[in-house]
Amino acid sequence: MSGQSLLVPGEITPVRSVPGNIRRPEYVGKPAPTPYTGPEVQDTDTVERMRIAGRIAAQAMEEAAKHIVPGVTTDQLDKVAHDFMVDHGAYPSTLGYRGFPKSLCTSLNEVICHGIPDSTVLRDGDIVNLDVTAYINGVHGDNNATYLCGDVDEESRLLVERTRESLNRAIKAVKPGRQINVIGRVIESYAKRFGYGVVRDFTGHGINTSFHSGLIIPHYDSPHATTVMQPGMTFTIEPMLTLGTHEYDMWEDGWTVVTKDRKRTAQFEHTLVVTETGAEILTLP
Repeated sequence: MSGQSLLVPGEITPVRSVPGNIRRPEYVGKPAPTPYTGPEVQDTDTVERMRIAGRIAAQAMEEAAKHIVPGVTTDQLDKVAHDFMVDHGAYPSTLGYRGFPKSLCTSLNEVICHGIPDSTVLRDGDIVNLDVTAYINGVHGDNNATYLCGDVDEESRLLVERTRESLNRAIKAVKPGRQINVIGRVIESYAKRFGYGVVRDFTGHGINTSFHSGLIIPHYDSPHATTVMQPGMTFTIEPMLTLGTHEYDMWEDGWTVVTKDRKRTAQFEHTLVVTETGAEILTLP
């Protein structure tokens, strides 16, 4: 595995501005969002709006990913995604969500999720997860992917490739009438082939007019995930696989989650809608 030194917190720049004409999610400026009480099954109009939000989020992530090279800071990646979303009339969903100070999450190497963009400089051999969510027309679209920075060691490269494949397999398992736990069963069984850990405490989630609706999508075979999928349900699948343990520590910032053994981890995510025959990905560029 890569001999990179472990990450330490960098300096966080001031909060980026969003033009006043761009609609904010209701939670901005509040300590927490209002709990969602609506349906998990969305009407066709909501799904169509989510396609737009998802496309912008996917394009913003792609644009930021073009800048993943050694020497660039994670804060610079945040600026690229922020500017793209704002230029397309969307609000960066993470900005102000429960006080999160940035417009995307940047999670490097041993960071499982929720890394805060800051002065950290990308190094040759890093793996870099970008998690981008856009809010427009009253709905959210959420996606993430893990990218290679420069010359990445084989073990890390395979982890990234196989985490992407675990998401693809999970999406194919989505069918109306099946319980949600089939998603985690597929991911966990695939990850076990390679001895990977599957993160349990951070999951996929329902998404619509709410960033996190309350519906939970585990990435392991949970006996409690018995909700039956129905056409029109919208949620994310976002497996997080590790080279070691699934257990974690959290930095003092209250956001950055790292593997307890500090081994590397990768993640991929799409927002989906259940169709009559399977699933449609809403976060395609």
